[in-house]
Amino acid sequence: MNEAELDRAIARIPRWIVVLGVIGTGFAGRIGGAPDAAAFLVGAAAAWLNFRLIERAVNRLGRLASAPATKPAGKGTGAWMFIQFAVVVLGAFVILKYSGFNLAAAFFGFLVCPAAAIAELVYELLTYGHS
Repeated sequence: MNEAELDRAIARIPRWIVVLGVIGTGFAGRIGGAPDAAAFLVGAAAAWLNFRLIERAVNRLGRLASAPATKPAGKGTGAWMFIQFAVVVLGAFVILKYSGFNLAAAFFGFLVCPAAAIAELVYELLTYGHS
């Protein structure tokens, strides 16, 4: 797989997250009603945001690794990105814990990110050699 194909595959994952999030929200609403659907949707939105944050962090680390070390480490370091990520996760947990959302439904919504990666893997396996 060349770099352009890899970039296209990574660009498809957020679309998979959206599709799986919509399907899962409908399924959660059918099983547990509107509160579970809302919790699943919040979890899926958090999964999408999490993917974008990780993608941004990996791209920044790649640029830092390939650039010559001309300036001292600062806000663009991995430690600062980890702190930002930890604050987002902690904030999401507090909001979900005290909002009355079903935490299990929100957790399952958050799992659409790995499910999207698996869906992309299956897509690649099915279309391998067809393009």
